[in-house]
Amino acid sequence: MDYPSNMLNSRKVSLIAVTVAASLGSNYILIGVANVKIMDLLVFISGFIFGSLIGASVGVLIWAIYGVLNPYGFVPQIWFATMLSESVYGVVGGILGKSLSIASPSNNKILLSILFGAVGFLLTFIYDLATNIAFALTFNVPLIAALITGVPFALIHQASNAVLFGICSIPLLTVLERSYRGWNHGISKE
Repeated sequence: MDYPSNMLNSRKVSLIAVTVAASLGSNYILIGVANVKIMDLLVFISGFIFGSLIGASVGVLIWAIYGVLNPYGFVPQIWFATMLSESVYGVVGGILGKSLSIASPSNNKILLSILFGAVGFLLTFIYDLATNIAFALTFNVPLIAALITGVPFALIHQASNAVLFGICSIPLLTVLERSYRGWNHGISKE
């Protein structure tokens, strides 16, 4: 059955909204756990499944909302840096999604888990570096001081994302790819 093009756009919008809502909910639930965020994984997964554009859109939208309603306060420069940095998870997810198939029986799941864990660590390193640089520039703090002060928080963030990406990516991708296979023709990767 063919769907009109506006229906396809409605599906994409609804998927973005659901992912953004799940990410926001998980952020508020984990607010007391410093730098452990399921959001980064969900942005990556949305990019992997639906392409870089949707993945990046999800990352920007999450921070567009969470950054303004952040219990820790709102700083426009940091907010902008987090929106851009979060979108990288979705872009890279989209790039990997075009080249990897989780469902392929020839793929070694252990190696894929290690790959996803390493990608999670690297992307989080980039995210933390960018946001610490934004912090230093915004508050006129020497860059080296901002980076050194941020190390403990960055290590927790990077380690937790390496574990989350490594353990959770394949099960989530497997379930989502199976769930959307029946109507995937309407949600194409760019």
